[in-house]
Amino acid sequence: MKTKGLIIAIILLTTSQLTIAQNVDITGFARNYTGMLYNTGEFNMLQNTLNVNFEKMGDRVAFKANPMLYLYGIDSLDFRLREIYLDLYFDNFDIRIGKQQIVWGKADGVFITDIVSPLDLQEFLLPDFDEIRVGVYAAKVNYYFGNSTFEAIWKPVYAGNEFPGPGSIWYKPPDFLATPTFDYSKEKIDPSLENSEVYLKYSLSSSAIDFDLMGAYTWDQTPSMYVEKQFEFDTVTNSPVLTGLLITPEHHRLTVAGGSFTSTIKSFVVRGEAAYYNGKYFQTADSTADGALTQKDYLHYVVGVDYGVGHLKLSAQFIQKYIMDYNDFIDEEEFGNTMTFLARYDAMRETLHLELFSYVGLNYVDALIRPKVTYDFSDSFSILLGSNIFVGDKRGMFGRYEENSMIYTKIKYNF
Repeated sequence: MKTKGLIIAIILLTTSQLTIAQNVDITGFARNYTGMLYNTGEFNMLQNTLNVNFEKMGDRVAFKANPMLYLYGIDSLDFRLREIYLDLYFDNFDIRIGKQQIVWGKADGVFITDIVSPLDLQEFLLPDFDEIRVGVYAAKVNYYFGNSTFEAIWKPVYAGNEFPGPGSIWYKPPDFLATPTFDYSKEKIDPSLENSEVYLKYSLSSSAIDFDLMGAYTWDQTPSMYVEKQFEFDTVTNSPVLTGLLITPEHHRLTVAGGSFTSTIKSFVVRGEAAYYNGKYFQTADSTADGALTQKDYLHYVVGVDYGVGHLKLSAQFIQKYIMDYNDFIDEEEFGNTMTFLARYDAMRETLHLELFSYVGLNYVDALIRPKVTYDFSDSFSILLGSNIFVGDKRGMFGRYEENSMIYTKIKYNF
């Protein structure tokens, strides 16, 4: 670990000296993030982060590299190259090639048409949303005409969501009827032209409304679990007995079409976003279903409204996921209903920021409540005190993590 840290430090030091010589802009932040669980008083988060952006701008060409170092505890070092790409600018279009994060959609804290970059869910939904997305290797072309933009993205290398593993407080193993054995032979998607992904988006910006239309031929970023039951014959009862399960994770193709919009009506901003997913596989208890999976289409949408007066901002969203051609064997509810609420107030000449953001699950009446207070000592230095409070029915998305409720601080220096 010491050797790895030393090598990374040498690389960063050498790179910084080279970039200074080449007039490269260097920005970023250093941050300490400490979290403690309410129920035990244990520190569940001891993280120091160094995020560095190297950017070089030219008339026709630009370059960005964004290495990021996470130090957990005192010796667990995680190095990530979040982005590294090249921009080429032309009269009516531009091209970006390399590892990049791509943000689509209008919703806050919800990912509906925002599906190009997968998510790092190893800490559930708690990381800042500019850090929760995973960079992807892609070629992106933006073509501009009038107030419109046409965007085309080609992803030759698959990247999926990242989930917590055993040992993490965020890992919730599924309940199985028998001891499972996992076969991961079909989970990997090899890079090839056949396995690549394509995304298209048309955007229009006007004084009355901004809207997007999108389509994608992609992979489900969360694998489906193909379940094969294993039996042994019981000579006493003369009947087969379930002895185990063979679980094979596998990704499937999805075809997605959707759009989003924002419009201002007097003092209110109205937002909406929707996507139709074709080809999704759901877990089912239907004994006739092959591998305990059933293929269904579903609709995912959100409507929201924002209102601001002075230094106060209020926002609310309603989110629904509707599984079509539903039957009672499917593990998920036919309608998955969630709401979000945001209240933010800036005080003391916008140096003190009070914020309350909440997810509320309506199916099982559970919630994630996230109050926080941030004070900016200067343009460069800030301190944040916050809490993540999980409440409600343990069958819900948020209630199941009730024991993970925590208080935390983030001390951040921007440079």
